[in-house]
Amino acid sequence: MAGDISSGYVAATNLQNENAGSLPIFNVERVQLQFAVSSDFVAAQVANNVLIVALSTGRILRIDLDNAADIDDIDLPKKTSETGVIRRLFLDPSASHLIIGTTLGDNYYLHTQSRQPKLLSRLKSVLIESIAWNPSLPTASTREILIGAADGTIYETFIEPSNEFYKREEKYTKQIRVGNDGSITGLWIDNIPGRLDYRRIFVATHSKLLHYVGRLGRHAHEGGGPIFQKLLESETPTINEDPRPSGNAPSTLTVSPYTEDGAVEDEPMEKPFAWLSSQGIFHGSVKRAQDSGRFFGESKLLVRSKIPPSQTAGGRNRAAQDPISSVILSQWHMLCLVEGRIVAVNRLDDSIVYDQVVLEPGQGALGLVSDTTKNTYWLFTTQEIFEIVVNDEDREVWRIMLENRQFDAASHFAKTPAQKDVVASAAGDHLVSKKQYMEAATVYGRSTKAFEEVALTFIDEGAHDALRKYLLTKLQTLKKSATMQRIMVSSWLVELYMAKLNSLDDTITTKAEISAEANGNTASSETDTQLATTRKEFQDFASRYKSDLDRKTTYEIISGHGREEELLYFATVVDDFNYVLAYWVQRERWSESLNALKRQTDPDIFYKYSSVLMAQAAPEFVDILMRQANLDPEKLIPALLNYSKLNQVSLKENQAIRYLLFCINSLSSNAPAIHNTLISTYASSSTRDESPLLSYLESQAYANAGRDPSSLPYDADFALRLCIQHSRIRSAVHIYSAQDQPLRAIELALEHNEIDLAASIADRPDTFSTTSSASSSPALRKKLWLAIAKKVIGTGGIKSAIDFLRRSNDSITSSTPSNSTTQPQLLRIEDLLPLLPDFVLIDSLKEPITAALRSYTHQISSLRAEMDASASTSARVKSQLRSLDKRYAIVEPGESCRACGLPLLMRMFWTFPCLHGWHGDCLAKRVVEWGGVAKARRVRELQRELEGLAGGSAGVSGARGERRESVQRELEKLVAGACPLCSEMAVRRIDEPFVTERDDVGEWAL
Repeated sequence: MAGDISSGYVAATNLQNENAGSLPIFNVERVQLQFAVSSDFVAAQVANNVLIVALSTGRILRIDLDNAADIDDIDLPKKTSETGVIRRLFLDPSASHLIIGTTLGDNYYLHTQSRQPKLLSRLKSVLIESIAWNPSLPTASTREILIGAADGTIYETFIEPSNEFYKREEKYTKQIRVGNDGSITGLWIDNIPGRLDYRRIFVATHSKLLHYVGRLGRHAHEGGGPIFQKLLESETPTINEDPRPSGNAPSTLTVSPYTEDGAVEDEPMEKPFAWLSSQGIFHGSVKRAQDSGRFFGESKLLVRSKIPPSQTAGGRNRAAQDPISSVILSQWHMLCLVEGRIVAVNRLDDSIVYDQVVLEPGQGALGLVSDTTKNTYWLFTTQEIFEIVVNDEDREVWRIMLENRQFDAASHFAKTPAQKDVVASAAGDHLVSKKQYMEAATVYGRSTKAFEEVALTFIDEGAHDALRKYLLTKLQTLKKSATMQRIMVSSWLVELYMAKLNSLDDTITTKAEISAEANGNTASSETDTQLATTRKEFQDFASRYKSDLDRKTTYEIISGHGREEELLYFATVVDDFNYVLAYWVQRERWSESLNALKRQTDPDIFYKYSSVLMAQAAPEFVDILMRQANLDPEKLIPALLNYSKLNQVSLKENQAIRYLLFCINSLSSNAPAIHNTLISTYASSSTRDESPLLSYLESQAYANAGRDPSSLPYDADFALRLCIQHSRIRSAVHIYSAQDQPLRAIELALEHNEIDLAASIADRPDTFSTTSSASSSPALRKKLWLAIAKKVIGTGGIKSAIDFLRRSNDSITSSTPSNSTTQPQLLRIEDLLPLLPDFVLIDSLKEPITAALRSYTHQISSLRAEMDASASTSARVKSQLRSLDKRYAIVEPGESCRACGLPLLMRMFWTFPCLHGWHGDCLAKRVVEWGGVAKARRVRELQRELEGLAGGSAGVSGARGERRESVQRELEKLVAGACPLCSEMAVRRIDEPFVTERDDVGEWAL
């Protein structure tokens, strides 16, 4: 909890104790050499993890620190007595190129892939003090480099290694500057970003530090000649001069490379430099895009007096100030060698962070060396090597930046939550003091400064916009688990947004009134823009943090400020469409209500508001209902009935009927409640037109054709009651008809004097029943027509009875097929006579009665003729039966059996009137084969039974003999009943092929 910024608290002791027990920033460790050293070290360099040491004997040891066992032992081509002792080594940052200088002025070049140093003849007798390597390294050659000599001369050379014996290493060497300021103690070259042909050059002597920026010279090809001469000759340098130079005091120039770790976002990378002179260390930073001019304006001098003096053996400070013999740069510190001590000075505030005695008194030191590629630091003596190990070097950088009010940089270098919190709090306080409340709000939001303190600060200052921004920032840092805190902050933000929007609205209104009074102009574009921006911010906030907002609380806050648009937007964002819908319905804003309903998917919402919306906006509401697939139409019936009751509109405009028909036709609903509601709506309408209801009933009867009338989707009893109640007689008659109750239908029609309707029912009895047709129910039709006739005669008299008789007969005639030879009559005059009153004149019935008598006479004559024909036919049949006893057939001696082809007379045979003869057994086989399964089975059974009866004694008598005769007669009847070739047995074989598998196909060949 103590270190958790998001919780809003940081323990006070965290910042004080965060460095307790940590390692010192610098620690000097002696390097244990894995080999014996036979002589003293005279020079050393380290670059890219390659360490090179020169011995007084002229040997050079090249050690790869990544593989310490890999040591190159290299000797100079000449003895030290001839070429001198090695005095200086110069190694480029990639460790590819090494230049060796001796005390006698000989200079050698050694490539990283070579073990043979090459003499640089063009640099003979030049005592090299410094080298500026080309910033384009690494390459196979050194490219253009600058060399500073002890006599103040600057040379430019281009060294390219070669394996040819007679070829020089230097492409050219040219003296490009001659100075009178003494030895060139330091040189450095750098590129200018975005300006490829520009370079920056540092030149250091004992008394001056010169800074050049300019264009390079050009040559036809690389290595064709010097390129820096034009820059040094034509450009005027920026100079920093030591007012009291000393030629004997150590002087050097060191520059640290650019590092991404130390870069602050949105700020250019800097490269620190340090120039050691007799006065102290002049140091600053090189910004990559910085030109000349006031280049050293931000640099400062660390005077020697600021470095603590060395102490005597008794622990007292020495009176004399010790000189700084060597200096190198780390990322944030200057490491100085002062009389055997390593002193580390923070270059930001010149504070001493490390002061440690390393060397014994009298022990000689070669100096400090830095590996700018790998950021390692070394101290070399004549006998030992020390490494200066860096631990968390930038640990205090944030504090220094904070003291200098460089808050962005301080925040960048702050590592722990406590550090970042201190920076943020300090930055916020500073911004508040400068009245920059909006910027302070963002910074405070990232800090753990007491919430109430920050909030009260903004409230006291009247910075409500800043308070709103602070709360937004704070809300982003709160954990999701801090539910209560997030709800409270979110609710407060809603309050602030609403207050801001109301304030802007009031401002716009006031400005509009003032402008209208002045010149009629009501424009306030700036405030309008601010209002739109604030509203958009609130909408974004509500959308993003809707899960942190309590609905009830938020509704109350927004409603309390009267912000209708924001209220509905929030309800929409949290998908509370029920609230939106209720809001608009309560205010009778039906268009907005329907728009809110379109976004609903919950069926209960539709049921809840169906009654009011059907009553107020039925067409649009029904359109929405028809697009919803998850509704139960039965739950909408109360709303539909209420609509029909309150709105007396035509059936075509009735939206309840429209929706019910949609459910029936499009949704294929068979729910009785839906159909009953539709019938009720049709029947109870104010119009007298029954055609829509009748059309619906007919469509349902057609859809139900061929099925039980009880399967109709509506309640027939309920429909009948409604139709009768509302005098929908034609519809009620149709329902009776659909229920297969034609008599009830006709009775109802006649009860309401609907003679034609009743007659139409009697004309179509086939439409009533699902089982019988018009031709199969003459009794029913006669009954129906008699019922109608009784009504007609009772109201119309004799003449009406005659017309009705003719009409009924016309009806039966039209239903009789055209090919019928007789014209039946459904009703006759004698059927109507019982219906006539007891006392009535029959003069008008004379013609029908006469026609009836003639019809009877004709029928009697027809029956007499039919009887005569039947008697004649009977006499012919009797004559033919008597002639059968005398019928015979002649069998010729050579006539053969139709089955086996053998003569018939060989054994018992049968012959038929068609003159086909068969042996008895052959005929039985053929009948079994062709007669069908049932007949063949019966023949076999009779044959077996007959054989069993024949196996008894010779004298069969009694019941056994009678049984045998009965079986014999039945067998003969089955076998000899018809000729197989002439009876229907042959007809059934018509689909069999002429040629079977048993036949010889060759016999049919032509």
